[in-house]
Amino acid sequence: MNYLGELISIGVAFSWTATALLSEFGSKRLGNLTLNVLRMGLALLFSLVLFSVTTGSVLPSGASSQAVGWMLLSGLVGYVIGDFCLFQCYIIIGSRFGQLFMTLAPLSAAWMAWITLGQQMTLMSIVAMLVTLFGIGISVLGRGEHHKISLRLPLNGVLFAIGAALCQGIGLVLSKIGMDHYEATEGMAEWLVPFSANFYRCLAGIVGFTLLLYWRKGMKPLRRALHDKKGMTVAIATTIFGPFVGVGFSLMAVQYTAAGIASTLMAMTPIIILLPSRWLFHETITWRAVLGAIISVIGVSLFFLGN
Repeated sequence: MNYLGELISIGVAFSWTATALLSEFGSKRLGNLTLNVLRMGLALLFSLVLFSVTTGSVLPSGASSQAVGWMLLSGLVGYVIGDFCLFQCYIIIGSRFGQLFMTLAPLSAAWMAWITLGQQMTLMSIVAMLVTLFGIGISVLGRGEHHKISLRLPLNGVLFAIGAALCQGIGLVLSKIGMDHYEATEGMAEWLVPFSANFYRCLAGIVGFTLLLYWRKGMKPLRRALHDKKGMTVAIATTIFGPFVGVGFSLMAVQYTAAGIASTLMAMTPIIILLPSRWLFHETITWRAVLGAIISVIGVSLFFLGN
């Protein structure tokens, strides 16, 4: 199928829309770190069931030490640092604006690919960056009382969102490098490689988030969350759409198409999320928000034309 990677990427955009909305609710109810510990633990459990059913072995079959190392590093960057920043920005500025800033992830991926894989940054890539930033600016900047231009969102929320976007892009390229080592050394079914890779990413994630939770708040929030039926339901749904299906298929997408194309299509979430945000959180959707989201996604699409 010629466009399998592209179709998978579009499906991931819808999956990430669901997980963004669920994560905003779950983070506010359970707390950032608690929700992420639950997500990582559930993702590992789902992965073990998947491997057991498909291969007869509970654990993924022998990845090379290089592949494991790259995937653990990807999990540290993409999950522990990236998702911590992402969920924190959901609490402060909401999932709609959080996903708008995630359109910066392809730029981060392009920079990382330039550094590690030798892929060139073209003039079109630079134009894409400027268009994306312009779209974000339309949505988040407005006229202030004492200045011609002011930030309409809390600065700390914006910084967390930018950090999340940078880590997602970097983590995607690190995952690509790790999966290249899988393909070179393993004879396992090709479609299982992303899920096996994500297993190691989740291992890094659960260790990192558990240590952060213990250091900052102790384990009481986790014990309370395990008895919160609504919170656990949200955690399970977030895991299915996020680190299990969503991330697994996002890694699968970069197997069948270029990382830039996959990132472009997966970046449609800021447009898809507009109406659900209005229905679920009763947010006011202005023409600036719609225009900014559209321009940002157009900017991301230019990465496809330039690479």
